[in-house]
Amino acid sequence: MRPAALLARSFAGSLALVAVLLVLAWPARAQQTHIFRGATVYPISDAPIENGVVVVEGGTIEAVGETGAVDVPAGAEEHDLSGHVLMPGLVDTHSHIGRVAGGDQSAAFHPGVRAKDAISVRAPSLMRARAGGITTANVMPGSGLLMSGQTAYLKLREVPEKGSSGGVEDLLLCHQSETGERICGGMKMANGTNPMRSGDAAAGPLPGTRAKAAAQARQLLTEARAYMREKEEAESNPDVEAPDRDLGMEALAQVLRGERTVHFHTHRADDILTTLRLRREFGFELVLHHASEAWKVADRIAEAGVPASIIVLDAPGGKPEADELVYRTGRVLNEAGVEVAYHTDDPITDSRLLLRSAALGVRAGLPRDEALESVTLAGAEMLGLADRTGSLEEGKEADLVILSGDPLSTYTQVLQTWVEGEKVFDRSNPEDREFATGGYRVYGSPGGAGE
Repeated sequence: MRPAALLARSFAGSLALVAVLLVLAWPARAQQTHIFRGATVYPISDAPIENGVVVVEGGTIEAVGETGAVDVPAGAEEHDLSGHVLMPGLVDTHSHIGRVAGGDQSAAFHPGVRAKDAISVRAPSLMRARAGGITTANVMPGSGLLMSGQTAYLKLREVPEKGSSGGVEDLLLCHQSETGERICGGMKMANGTNPMRSGDAAAGPLPGTRAKAAAQARQLLTEARAYMREKEEAESNPDVEAPDRDLGMEALAQVLRGERTVHFHTHRADDILTTLRLRREFGFELVLHHASEAWKVADRIAEAGVPASIIVLDAPGGKPEADELVYRTGRVLNEAGVEVAYHTDDPITDSRLLLRSAALGVRAGLPRDEALESVTLAGAEMLGLADRTGSLEEGKEADLVILSGDPLSTYTQVLQTWVEGEKVFDRSNPEDREFATGGYRVYGSPGGAGE
């Protein structure tokens, strides 16, 4: 791994140090032991293994290695994957699956809004994501505001049948803040044309210009700093009255303490530099999203040590600021030492096509190993989850994808997807297959965001 890339990843390590996993919030893991034999195994964290073996027990990876070099427990369920490929479950760093709607236009900032309160865990889009090999997703509220609210990190576990108690809590990936609060995602911010609309009553208090957008964001973060100081003073001095509790300010305090990563929708080169400037001023953990013109300022992004989650589009267009989105962005950023992940922004790119984004990156010169990492381990690191998922390593959660062939071939199909040792998609099952091959009928209600 390049030194600059290691720097770009350092923030994920710092998050891992403060992440106290809330075991009581997790569903019980699978107890069955599974042996996956004969596949070409891509651990991502190490070189590919021909004729490999992966041992899974209780939802956790127990061993990975060559056939004959791994101790195989007796009584396990055997899976012969000869001729196939086995790799980690994919990580989608930016998605709108689950019928998550866009932002409320009544204000430019909604730090207290939580995507998890709007996610439909049985929406067809979650099953489409599983059919695409995605096992972890960062589900966002919309980008029509300067701050649309808190994202939700989801593990795409199987949800119980309708009529049961299954809900979003069964899917959330959370850690505990230094104040004991559960944090189950990042914070969505945006600049550029999406949140600067003005000129009509429906636009509400949105800024109208790029300069005003940056000024409003700076003002809000400054107010959050003051809120934090007032709380700290009240905690240390009984004669000082504490400020009224403000849920939005509490979330922003988590941002300023580095406990909640800012996922920043930004396209133009000047908008990207504004985002980096805000990060430098306030010290928050940052992932650039979309970053259409990142290739123009790759050296500045690398210097800041900030990772980029980028998108590939079949037919660029729809907004002028994305006009210079190019396939070579991944290669240019990688060469500069920037950590790169690809995302779908589903429904902008269908969740079933995330591997194809990495393949298009390779076509434009991104090294193959970096491309595979960009949809697995790199994404996990950007979400602060690399200690749990993103690679096939002993002790990590058994999030797996079984493929019919080369991961970057357009002819390859996702055959099975496993989350924590449980199969959540099987192409040989007619009901599951529909989500891999179906058209608009597997998107849910027409016009539903994220469907």
